[in-house]
Amino acid sequence: MKNIIILGSTGSIGRSTLEVVKQVQERYKVTGLAAGSNLSLLREQVRKFKPDVVSVKEGLAAKFRQMLPRSIKVEVVSGTEGLEKVATLPQGEMVVSALVGGVGLLPTLAAIRAGKNIALANKECLVMAGEMIMAEAEKGGIKVLPIDSEHSAIFQCLVGHRKDDLRRIILTASGGPFLTYSQKKMTAVTPEMALAHPNWQMGKKVSIDSATLMNKGLEVIEAHYLFGVPVKQIEVYIHPQSSIHAFVEYIDGSLIAQLSYPDMKVPIAYALSYPERLPVSAPRLNLLEIEKLTFLAPDRQRFPALDLAYRAIQEGGGLPIVLSAANEVAVEAFLERRLSFTQIAEIIERVMSSYNRKEPQTLDVILEIDRWGREKAEGLIKNL
Repeated sequence: MKNIIILGSTGSIGRSTLEVVKQVQERYKVTGLAAGSNLSLLREQVRKFKPDVVSVKEGLAAKFRQMLPRSIKVEVVSGTEGLEKVATLPQGEMVVSALVGGVGLLPTLAAIRAGKNIALANKECLVMAGEMIMAEAEKGGIKVLPIDSEHSAIFQCLVGHRKDDLRRIILTASGGPFLTYSQKKMTAVTPEMALAHPNWQMGKKVSIDSATLMNKGLEVIEAHYLFGVPVKQIEVYIHPQSSIHAFVEYIDGSLIAQLSYPDMKVPIAYALSYPERLPVSAPRLNLLEIEKLTFLAPDRQRFPALDLAYRAIQEGGGLPIVLSAANEVAVEAFLERRLSFTQIAEIIERVMSSYNRKEPQTLDVILEIDRWGREKAEGLIKNL
């Protein structure tokens, strides 16, 4: 039995992970859970999976303890220290890193340094500190296994092949809910419209990122670090059916694709059980029912966030950190109706353009750049 820790247990990936665990509970023991402020759902998770330690948002530990029946014996911690405590529990063997945003960096890095294998769904931690995280993982002999459907697909397409034979990687994107919208029509997009993804069930931040195509840009950066592939060899295709999650092309012209129904339980199960596969209960892709598979080049004028991500990783330094930080603030402002949909990319571009280069050589500098990016974005939004 493998002991696992789930960071972000009440989010979309966290809930799906627990669904997988429930299906094969003889294989996994949930020893730690970390959540934010969704205390009612976390209480149900604690009742069902009986972890040793749980972490909640700063200031909510006492409230959560009161919500638990006395018969449940679990340690409750909170804040950044709580996240790191859960991530480094001695009994934990694998950490599912499913927190959303830059908050996932410190606990993920702490877990790697504590010798835990990582099932990674938090792309921002690689965008912010990809070199550091992968170097620490290599030094400690730690496996970093992707949960994102696209990166899981790439991983599966690379297994058994020589990296020297790789020509390029192609990430697919559904195109989100505004694939056919004109630029003028996109100015009137509301949060409700942007959250209505056509194929996937995702959290709010990831859904907005998918609608702007920033999600795909962050995935390009993530793939660069995860697989050690130059950015010029990573491309993005729009694939509205979301049946093919990625392609890998080799130098002899062979193109290998991974297909599955768009359900996150499939890549989650593969990350948890690698190199085995689990017989998870998830919808199967019926090829006979698929009328066609279509592919389009991204419209970079209507979706400028994708080019911003390419620019950030190509120019390097602290710019990917700035990109991630500004995007988080802009997305939150859009959800709070303080920013229009098209202004998300505008704010990110302005923050990136005003950044004075600083090499992120230490964790403290990475966090300093992240703080600067957030403060700069918030200041620009307030002054609109």
